[in-house]
Amino acid sequence: MKESLKVQPHHLERSAYLYIRQSSMRQVLENVESAKRQYALRGRAIALGWRDEQIIVIDSDQGESGASAAWREGFQRLVSDVGMGRAGIVMGLEVSRLARNNADWHRLLEICALADTLILDEDGVYDPASFNDRLLLGLKGTMSEAELHVLKARLRGGILNKVRRGEFRCVLPTGFAYHESGNVVLDPDSQIRETISYFFETFSRVGSACQTVKVFRKNGLLFPSRIRNSARTIFQPLTTSTAMRTLNTPRYAGAYAYGRRQYRRAADGKKVLRRRECNDWLACIPNAHPGYITWEQFQQNLKILQINGRGYEVARASPPREGTALLQGRAVCGCCGRYLRARYAARRGRLEAWYVCDRAHGSRGEPNCQSIAGAPVDEAIGELISAKMTPAAVELALEIRKEIQARHAEADRLRLRAVERARIEADLAQRRFMLVDPGNRLVADTLECEWNDKLRALAKAQEERQRGQQEDQCAIDDAIRDRLTAMTTDFKTLWQDPSLPNRERKRLLAYVIEDVTLVKLPAEGTTTIHVRFKAGKTETLPAQNPKSSAQQVKPEPKVVELVDRLLDDHIYSEIADILNEKGIRPGGSARRGQADARFTDLRVAYLVLQYGLRSRYDRLRDRGMLTKAETASRLGIHETTLTRWVAHGLVTRHAHNGYAYLYEAPGPNPPVKHSSRWDPLINRTAVGQTLESKSSYPTEGVAV
Repeated sequence: MKESLKVQPHHLERSAYLYIRQSSMRQVLENVESAKRQYALRGRAIALGWRDEQIIVIDSDQGESGASAAWREGFQRLVSDVGMGRAGIVMGLEVSRLARNNADWHRLLEICALADTLILDEDGVYDPASFNDRLLLGLKGTMSEAELHVLKARLRGGILNKVRRGEFRCVLPTGFAYHESGNVVLDPDSQIRETISYFFETFSRVGSACQTVKVFRKNGLLFPSRIRNSARTIFQPLTTSTAMRTLNTPRYAGAYAYGRRQYRRAADGKKVLRRRECNDWLACIPNAHPGYITWEQFQQNLKILQINGRGYEVARASPPREGTALLQGRAVCGCCGRYLRARYAARRGRLEAWYVCDRAHGSRGEPNCQSIAGAPVDEAIGELISAKMTPAAVELALEIRKEIQARHAEADRLRLRAVERARIEADLAQRRFMLVDPGNRLVADTLECEWNDKLRALAKAQEERQRGQQEDQCAIDDAIRDRLTAMTTDFKTLWQDPSLPNRERKRLLAYVIEDVTLVKLPAEGTTTIHVRFKAGKTETLPAQNPKSSAQQVKPEPKVVELVDRLLDDHIYSEIADILNEKGIRPGGSARRGQADARFTDLRVAYLVLQYGLRSRYDRLRDRGMLTKAETASRLGIHETTLTRWVAHGLVTRHAHNGYAYLYEAPGPNPPVKHSSRWDPLINRTAVGQTLESKSSYPTEGVAV
């Protein structure tokens, strides 16, 4: 009776909203009676005076938790319609169905009070505008939220209690399985076990997740991956994300771990993941079950990954890579004490390495401490290592050969496992095909296609194994074995072997040298190298800095001196021929990629002008030689006659370039021009010019 008094005509003019919700899909499927009770509230609304078509059922939030309204679209629609004055009454079996959060519940009460909307639950009808009803509804909301907290605490407490004992069953990573007794054991599939073991062995050898992926790709190996929510395991190419996830999973070290991640709901309803530190895990029990590596090795792998990810902060952090910088991560600046970073620059068609100290510039804008060319330093370190390692070269080469053979044997074993798995699957497909009724062609055709696919997969696996065996055999055939044996007597040959990757040289270096301090001396053109060995011994050696671009273009002083001497007796073209015969090349030609460049007369002339050498003309003039006009004047002849006299050897001339000459001065008995028509009263030169200009005169005679 009291309920009907609260329902007014203006309430009946609006719709009645029935909100139905259960917290999980399991409850929706199994708790059928709860759903029936919620839908039965339609009869309560009809009894209060609402027509059946006025009742709006909102059940789109089935399977959603009531802890928040952020991800509940049905509840948001309900609040919106109430705020717009469309609802006369809101019905729910109990407060917990509408909201498990006080903030959402009181917001709904406030809107219902403003819109004059009633609220109905299993106990009765309430008017949020009434103080007593609102107080009661508020208490119910608080109790509902507290009830949720108590339920969660009970469930969480039971889970954590089992977690502390290591008995709470979690999803196991690939390579593990639960025994019938409930204990965690290694996967019974030998291919899965051997592949995972090979993965950790490879990582401990190469020290990088990316390099491990490259090794798997190079050897044609696949990595096992378990399909989510299934016991089936497939083999697929190893990826970097899979490698990182495997290395960060403590289960592979035989440790039971729980609570490594923390999830929370954001304002938009999405889950936000935060990783916890190892000390903040809810449970961490080492040696809880068998593993593929030890707990100490797992910790070491995490340190390696952490260091690899801080390459900018710590120079020596990154593992050895393919670059030519031999002292990657081991070169120390002699000025500030920081580790130098390796930088590469493509110049003149090749990659050059440099050791640069630029951390102060990057953080504080200060100038770089040093920038040192890597080639001379690496060459000096290589010679030092070759000299120091000679006594142990025999043992080292033998170990290298054993390691190569072991790697190839392990890779071939994994390929053999893949072939065996493919053969087993092909046999199973064959048996299924043979057992089918031949008349049932629909099933027989499908099974036949499946059998053919398995046979093709088997053939592919066999081809992959044969190809891998051939590559391994080529990698360590008899010729290479002989070469390794020859290297045992000379470590320098091994060190300078072009087929040896730079990464392997750096690994060899890491066993001998702790760090190397470099101090550049620009005034002297050298770099001082202070080497500190693993055992504590130190050694200092110099390295010649490479020449600058200007110095490389500049010819050597001995070449300039040689040209200076040759200018006494040779012209530019002759000097160029002499230099080319001696194998001397112009300065900077090799730097510009012109190793076959040769000297020319123009190059020699430029060298003479650039270095201020006395020209051949000045040298001949200093020796008293005359020009053509001066010589002809002294002899009293025409320049053409002088040319003829030179041709007959009466006058000696010397070239000072390719087309100009200087003549030796006439001695005490110079040659004298003689003619059959000679008048001593006439000017001698004029007569000679007149006679030479007339072709009808007889040939002139010369008297000496």
